[in-house]
Amino acid sequence: MNPDSVKASLESADFGERLRAINHLRQLDPAIAFELIKVPVVDSNVRVRYAAVSQLSSLGRQNLGEAATILRAGLLDPEPDVQAAAADSIGALNLTEAFDDLQALYRRTPEWLVSFSVVAALGELGEPRGFELLEEALASDNDLLKTAAIGSLGELGDARAVSLLIPYATNPDWQIRYRVVQALGKFESQEARSTLAKLATDEVDQVAQQAKNCLEIA
Repeated sequence: MNPDSVKASLESADFGERLRAINHLRQLDPAIAFELIKVPVVDSNVRVRYAAVSQLSSLGRQNLGEAATILRAGLLDPEPDVQAAAADSIGALNLTEAFDDLQALYRRTPEWLVSFSVVAALGELGEPRGFELLEEALASDNDLLKTAAIGSLGELGDARAVSLLIPYATNPDWQIRYRVVQALGKFESQEARSTLAKLATDEVDQVAQQAKNCLEIA
């Protein structure tokens, strides 16, 4: 499809055609696709908005400033799925200027999926101010959110995270232990290496092997 036909489809009364048009954007020149995607990000249909906002994770690189404005507005969308997609795209594009918006969304949302996307995005952003929020998320009763917080604390690289992560090295859920290994592998402190050495003898092979790999890399 050419830009004109995609544009026409994006303005179709049939939301299914509008959805297909968003997929066709991938076949166009990214600069042209970025201009066209400004239409569906405010579509009346939530599935269309979700697809468009999600695709900004790559197309947004054409104009990071404008993408940031669009995605910060997406965090205010009435639909949680769109909010989550906006957070994901902000993380993918490393839009640190949206930190305050992400934090505000985390504070107000009752949706764990949205919280999960915010926590994951904070790891990608590498924004030091995110430490306190990640510490809070780590104490969540939701294991998926807790796991995301562990990963993001590792990505953030703040040395204070080591003492927060170590208690989870003995968590009964091996997937949480695995994420702890991945996170601790990003630190070079003696505390981190000592805990990795213990995890290298974990009863679950995936955990033990990952710990050994981290120790070898370090």
